[in-house]
Amino acid sequence: MNNKSKKILIVEDERAIARALELKLSHSGFSVRVVGNGEEALQILEKEKFDLVLLDLVMPKLDGFGVLKGLAEKNIKTKIIVVSNLSQEEDRRKAKELGASSFFVKSDTPITDIVREVKKILS
Repeated sequence: MNNKSKKILIVEDERAIARALELKLSHSGFSVRVVGNGEEALQILEKEKFDLVLLDLVMPKLDGFGVLKGLAEKNIKTKIIVVSNLSQEEDRRKAKELGASSFFVKSDTPITDIVREVKKILS
């Protein structure tokens, strides 16, 4: 299956990071959509199926942990990669327990590494 048929939802309130991820993933051939808060993400995920969600944890309206809980409650199954500046082991563990497959700390991770992980998970 080619990348174009793979849909990715980026849930990120920092516009520069969201835009950089969107550009890199689009250039890699994925179909990408961006939203700026967790509430909007949940609404979209209830209506549309995505192959993967790139999820920030610290956002307005509903944080990433709230999104992960909401997905579990609604039994929405999609792959999740958390991309956050929260770097505590406790946050990483909690995200994984709530269903995240990977966890990256934004300040420590080049976007190319995130794109590589996306490709690995979706291949």
